[in-house]
Amino acid sequence: MATALITGASKGLGEEFAWQLATAKHDVVLVARDRDALSEMADTIRGAAGVQVEVLAADLSTPEGLEAVAERVGDRDRPISLLVNNAGYGLGEELLDTTWEAEKAAMDVLVTATLRLSQVAAKSMTARGHGAILNISSIASHLANTTYAAHKRWVRDFTEALASQLHGTGVTATVVLPGLVRTHFHDAPSLAHMRDEYPGVAWLAPEQVVESALAAVRRRAVVVTPSAKYAVAGTLMRATPSAVTRRMRSMRSR
Repeated sequence: MATALITGASKGLGEEFAWQLATAKHDVVLVARDRDALSEMADTIRGAAGVQVEVLAADLSTPEGLEAVAERVGDRDRPISLLVNNAGYGLGEELLDTTWEAEKAAMDVLVTATLRLSQVAAKSMTARGHGAILNISSIASHLANTTYAAHKRWVRDFTEALASQLHGTGVTATVVLPGLVRTHFHDAPSLAHMRDEYPGVAWLAPEQVVESALAAVRRRAVVVTPSAKYAVAGTLMRATPSAVTRRMRSMRSR
C-alpha cells in the first residue's frame, strides 16, 4: 500500500489531505508540532479508514525537527510515495513590524523545509523510479506585496524547476495555488480580520482544494489553481505589472 507524508497535518488543508488520502486507502504519516492533536486524529483515521497511520511530531522551523522529518522521508525501508509539503502560516504583519526571529521561522517552514524535504524525496523516489511531490503555494504568489507572497512565489517557481529536472524519472512535482480557503489559517489575531473583508464567494472549501490538488497529481500536472474564479484571477495577476501588485492589499490564502 502506498504511503503519503503530510506536513502541517493537524488541521486545515493538511487534515483534509490526510482524510482524503486515507479514505483512498493510502497509509499516512502525519507531521505537525502538536503530538496530542496528531495522536487523536490518527486514532480517528485508523478507525474510520482502516489504514496505517504514523505520527511524527516535529517543528519544521527548527533544524532538529526538519531533520527528523527528512530522515523519515528518506527511509528506504519505509518508502514515501507521496510527499505533501503543506505546512505554513502567515505572519499577518508588515516587515517593518515583525522581528527577525519571526521572519526567519516563517521562511524556514515555508521555504527551507519545502526545499529540504523535496530534495530528500526526489532522491529517494527517483532511485525507485516512481513517486510524487506536492507543494502548496498560493494565489498570493502572483503578488509582490508581502514576504508571504515572496515565499509562496519561490515555492511555485521551485516546483516548476523541480518538475523539469524530474522529467523522465517516473517522479512528478506538482504545485497548487489555492485562493482564500475556510480553514484555521485565519484564526490568528493578525489574520482574523480577513474573514470579514472578503465576501463569501471568495472563499473555497478545503475539500475542493484538496480534491483538485490530488487530481492534478494523478494526471501529472505541474501547476494547478483550484476553482475557475481563481484561475482567472491568477491570469489577471500575472498580466498585471509588479508596480501595481506591490500596492495591492495582501491576500494570504489557505
